[in-house]
Amino acid sequence: MNQEQKKDSESQTELENNTEKTGALATVFNVLSAAFGVRSSKRRGQDFTQGKFHTFAITAIGFVIIFIFTVFSVVKFVLSQAS
Repeated sequence: MNQEQKKDSESQTELENNTEKTGALATVFNVLSAAFGVRSSKRRGQDFTQGKFHTFAITAIGFVIIFIFTVFSVVKFVLSQAS
């Protein structure tokens, strides 16, 4: 077994031993860090083993709506100041 396979095996064992569920604040943090692309594979694995899909989906949809509204508002404000 090479070094990388050993690390993957240890990470998987650690994830299986950790049965704590993902809370609401942790879910929001996980979605935000995933949106910015700073999730590690270990944390991503925890999301899939400990979290529920619908919780992540609802949080992600909420984030996208807030993000789009924020970008729209900033653009509208900048354009109104330019006129």
